[in-house]
Amino acid sequence: MSASAGGPLVCVIDDDTLVRESVEGLLRAEGFHVHAFESAESFLERPGPEPPACMIVDLTLPGMSGLDLHEELVRTGFAAPTILLTGYGDIPTSVRAMKAGVLDFLTKPFDDDLITAVRGAVSRRFPAPLAGHAVRIGGIVGESNALQAVLQQVDLVADTDATVLITGESGTGKDLVARAIHERSRRRNAPFVRVNCGSIPEALFESELFGHVKGAFTGALSDRIGRIGAAQGGTLMLDEIGEVPLTMQPKLLHVLQDREFERVGETRARKADVRIVAATNRDLAAEVESGRFRGDLFYRLNVFPIENPPLRDRRDDIPMLAEHFLRTSARRLRREPPRLTEAARRQLMARDWPGNIRELENAIERAVILSHDGPLRFEHGPAAAAPPASASSLVPLFSRAAVEKYQREAIVAALEQSGGRVSGPRGAAELLGLKPSTLFSRMTVLGLRPSRKKRLLSVGIG
Repeated sequence: MSASAGGPLVCVIDDDTLVRESVEGLLRAEGFHVHAFESAESFLERPGPEPPACMIVDLTLPGMSGLDLHEELVRTGFAAPTILLTGYGDIPTSVRAMKAGVLDFLTKPFDDDLITAVRGAVSRRFPAPLAGHAVRIGGIVGESNALQAVLQQVDLVADTDATVLITGESGTGKDLVARAIHERSRRRNAPFVRVNCGSIPEALFESELFGHVKGAFTGALSDRIGRIGAAQGGTLMLDEIGEVPLTMQPKLLHVLQDREFERVGETRARKADVRIVAATNRDLAAEVESGRFRGDLFYRLNVFPIENPPLRDRRDDIPMLAEHFLRTSARRLRREPPRLTEAARRQLMARDWPGNIRELENAIERAVILSHDGPLRFEHGPAAAAPPASASSLVPLFSRAAVEKYQREAIVAALEQSGGRVSGPRGAAELLGLKPSTLFSRMTVLGLRPSRKKRLLSVGIG
């Protein structure tokens, strides 16, 4: 592994200045060493022989495309896990990319999925055993007996094609366990595709999962490969599986039983060469009893169940997790990591952490902000999770248009102040208190783009 600048080297190749700077800032905040390029040709002309641990490449580049670059590097014996950034997926390109050995596909705009994919790529190139010792791989951190039991199950099932159902409370890292299964499987060189079933509108679910053909419905202007097609040869993670609409459950059952699927508007059955890993924080057995989930689908999913323990059942991991989040938060906030005192350690271990690892990470980040120098400190102990608001209390104070107008004005002002820079010191993301990827996503929604010809801000709308 490259030790340059204290972390693995990741090369980012994208001709869009906004995307390139967002990705670069996001990776540097997570401790990676980054070299960024605006074209495939500039990457090929780079000085120095150091190979990257991972490459993030835009699919559509001026001149040589991202996929052409990957294939050319493979022909020359240059082996580095490649993550393609795409605005959409078309069938011929996706098939070609899978045959070429592209590791992962991410659709713009992206967020934390990018960091998860990069960590997986780096751990694939420099693998380490999971169970039997303290683990610090792919976001999995700990050495408790409860975690070791999970990792032993991962080691047992990883090299099979058995369907896995990961259960556990929100914030326990079920997606990291799914990634670990993929990285230890014989499918590790094919894509890992994660689908959040709870975030897809019911009307779009079938097209999103199975894909569609041109003309299948109003608005279907071209073929869409779908998530199963994108995951061919690899692993499909169905996160929040309990949210799958009842109308879609028979079709998902067909995929699990017969390993076939049909795109919307097509009658030809296609082979589903994917390994299914599902995850949920719901009690699916109770959902079956209530009639909200099909029993036959539940039994097909529950071939190899893995229960991810809550943080209160792996308290021995809290100090190690806290140290890990101290370092990552300090890097992200550009501060020296505060010292974790014995008193702070006792405070952390005394809590039940109903929000689990996610809540611990947020509490540590807040404490790093409060601790300007010296040891880590909490104002009134680690911050408790805020209770959810009742539906009756959610009064819309502003219209959506008013909120978007305010957000657009704030982003434009921050970009003007930063001279058009999104990430980095005094960049717009830092001025707004956002992650660069979050700001990039919001700018895409609002139709904001810094001008490439005049970086001192000319924001285009539309």
